[in-house]
Amino acid sequence: GIARLTGMTTPAGPCPVRTGRMRPRRGRGLRGPLVLPGPLSAANVPGVQSPRAEFDGLVVAVIERLRRRWTVALREVEFAVEEAPLLPEDWTGVEVPLASLLQWPGSRHVRVVVFRLPLVARAKGRHQLAQAISVVLAEQLGALWHLDPEDVDPPA
Repeated sequence: GIARLTGMTTPAGPCPVRTGRMRPRRGRGLRGPLVLPGPLSAANVPGVQSPRAEFDGLVVAVIERLRRRWTVALREVEFAVEEAPLLPEDWTGVEVPLASLLQWPGSRHVRVVVFRLPLVARAKGRHQLAQAISVVLAEQLGALWHLDPEDVDPPA
């Protein structure tokens, strides 16, 4: 047991130094980034994205798809991403909101806020998460424009 530590000596001589990759410990996968940024990194190799950045990218992709269909109508709509909704202490709702629609009185300006953590918790993968974002945005815009969500973003 103890003789395996690096730098220790045994009656047979010094212990060999470990080389190569270390195995993943406790089922948490490999440790550290797989691609390091730098001048020698290939330009087409994607780096590791944070979960926030990946979620933001999915939201932007859905919004761009919707903009192609609703260019004029979306000029007055602003989109935002928040981690989780701020719920009052006396909240008695069964489910946490996935998004909210904010409209200022007397203004045509509207903001749709998508909440990241509730959506990520419900999705089982990237594809399901992208579908959930699409459905939530279609529901919010449908409520704003008094349309069915299927009319806002028809299923492919």
